[in-house]
Amino acid sequence: MVERIEVTGADGVRLAAWEFRDPTSATPPDPEAPRVLLLHGLMGRAFHWAGTARWLAAGRRVVALDQRGHGQSDHPAAGPGAASAPLGREAFVADAEAVIEQLGLGPVTVVGHSMGALTGWQLAARRPDLVEALVICDMRASALGEASQREWAEWFHRWPLPFPSQDAARRWFGEDDPRVERPDPGRGAFFAEVMHQAPDGWRPLFSRSQMLTVRETWVHDAHWEELAQVRCPTLVVRGLDGELGRAEAQEMVRVLPAGQYAEIPDAGHYLHYDQPAAWRAVLEPFLDGIRATL
Repeated sequence: MVERIEVTGADGVRLAAWEFRDPTSATPPDPEAPRVLLLHGLMGRAFHWAGTARWLAAGRRVVALDQRGHGQSDHPAAGPGAASAPLGREAFVADAEAVIEQLGLGPVTVVGHSMGALTGWQLAARRPDLVEALVICDMRASALGEASQREWAEWFHRWPLPFPSQDAARRWFGEDDPRVERPDPGRGAFFAEVMHQAPDGWRPLFSRSQMLTVRETWVHDAHWEELAQVRCPTLVVRGLDGELGRAEAQEMVRVLPAGQYAEIPDAGHYLHYDQPAAWRAVLEPFLDGIRATL
């Protein structure tokens, strides 16, 4: 069972949060149950966590957020002087803080994928009172640089929009996209779920130009200093074929005062889609261990 909850984020932005509940339980959630906040990555949406949330909801209070510019949350207006501030790093962190405080989730375990992981560790560094544990899923701490941003702009330009169907989008992102070296059904499923039916075909729920603006706010900077300020237990997870390399992931664990490391074979960047059973096998013991130490 899923319930939509309206939250007011930074600058008054309307955010859509989604609470996942155990459908087998007839009783209201235990107010003392462990809390988990799920933060999707760039271009993602809260429902990308549906598979994870289903098993997490047994014994936990689980909330996933459509971050600003994504899903059913507000998409701040773009334009001169309007795009950079509403879509900057500070706004994303402030939104996560608002969700935790308004929904009474703190202290909470934050599980973040890619951009959501960066938001999670920036929040944990600034508000340790709100975050009791953190999971960083395939997100780098090093700067990616201007060349990376140009590559993304060129990639967005190649999207064959509109897609004639959702399945066509799934096939392109999973098989036909030049960035795909071999068939990647997890990637295809991830992107198919952020497409909606427009009058002329299937288009993304987000603005590609806004996604470039969002990305611009972190790709030029390294984030090691904030990572070192995260004091809570933290699990760094990478897909073996993901964007976070093993050496960097292990250095992140070394920098973290309470870091742990895990990797998932036969998985890429969208590892919770690629290998959901292996993802659960990594995540669940970490979460159970957190509760045992509190």
